[in-house]
Amino acid sequence: MINQRSTTILPKNGYDIQEAIDAVPSNNKEVVFILVEPGIYNEKIVVPADKPFITLSGSKPNGTVITGSDSGNIFESATFTVLASDFVGRYLTIQVYITSPCMCGPGAKAVALRVSGDRAAFFGCRILSYQDTLLDDTGRHYYSNCYIEGAVDFIFGNAASLFERCHLHTLSEGDASIIAQRRESPSEETGFTFLGCKITGVRTAVLGRPWGPYSRVIFVLTYMSNVILPQGWDDWGDSSKQSTVFYREYKCYGPGANNRKRVEWSQLLTAKEAEIFLTKNMIGGKNWIRSTPKRFKKASFAISNNSTTH
Repeated sequence: MINQRSTTILPKNGYDIQEAIDAVPSNNKEVVFILVEPGIYNEKIVVPADKPFITLSGSKPNGTVITGSDSGNIFESATFTVLASDFVGRYLTIQVYITSPCMCGPGAKAVALRVSGDRAAFFGCRILSYQDTLLDDTGRHYYSNCYIEGAVDFIFGNAASLFERCHLHTLSEGDASIIAQRRESPSEETGFTFLGCKITGVRTAVLGRPWGPYSRVIFVLTYMSNVILPQGWDDWGDSSKQSTVFYREYKCYGPGANNRKRVEWSQLLTAKEAEIFLTKNMIGGKNWIRSTPKRFKKASFAISNNSTTH
């Protein structure tokens, strides 16, 4: 049981976000609330596995921007990496800042956010890159009212995640995939569910393709603009995966949700089948998704960065 009387860390001018995270005791058992004042923070941040129960919060996402420019290895290059359990991110922009044209060209992988801890939640965040924006790697995760932007496989990984009321914006200029889920066996309880979301974009894209042979993606009550191609899904050039993937839609709407020309190996859910995907129970969220603490034990040191340039 965690201590609900939380600590707040308000770092002094000159401190960066990583220093505030590093100041949290290892294996702490109380919520630590780190308030980040508006500004642009050019940092590569890691929340280590031995620092659970951290909440990192800005006051509004457009004002608190964490930016990086690394690319390449998807597990090492992320601007922001969460390895700890019970992490919460609130009202932050996490992005890859494109410093050269080659970074956003075909094949260039630049991860903005990697989430590899269990029971992680993000509220009102903006997550921005081009290819491989959000590595939703392992664990149970919840994304609420987040804006996620990219062009190729920009939400990918093998977590068990619920995206609720999120806005997905594809920069694809052809037929790139939005989702690349990696479930590798039928015994894995992983997959991505998008509930009450919105999909927009600049040209056309498909909803998803299988990074793993048992890839599982569900769209429920989601608005799909005409950016979504009629076929809806792609098998990534491997027809054998058509019989093992689980790609489903339920009561989605908008011009891109027309299912008359969907690939035959995707299906619509019945009302009974959809029930489990309409609540947070699918990720056990009732037991771990927490609200902002109301009481704090102490205030020690708010992160402030008045820089307005990258």
